[in-house]
Amino acid sequence: MVSRSEVLSLCRALLRAGRQFPHYNLREYTKRRTLDGFRMNKNLTDQSKVNEAYAEAKAQLVVVERTVKLYSLYPPKTKNIMEVKLQ
Repeated sequence: MVSRSEVLSLCRALLRAGRQFPHYNLREYTKRRTLDGFRMNKNLTDQSKVNEAYAEAKAQLVVVERTVKLYSLYPPKTKNIMEVKLQ
């Protein structure tokens, strides 16, 4: 049985992990997918479906954390347009 506080904690963890991406597009994509996924499942009442959605989100957190580590090992050589300061 998954509590509301555990679900909110997982959502925050996914958002926090997504903020660590060095690329703007990946940060925004992770944020959008996380919020959309949790909004889509906010009205689930069947406990088995809640547990299934929670397990899927936990698996996605592992993927995001692993991908963040990979991207930090190989930083981009050039900045994208959103990260370039106007001079």
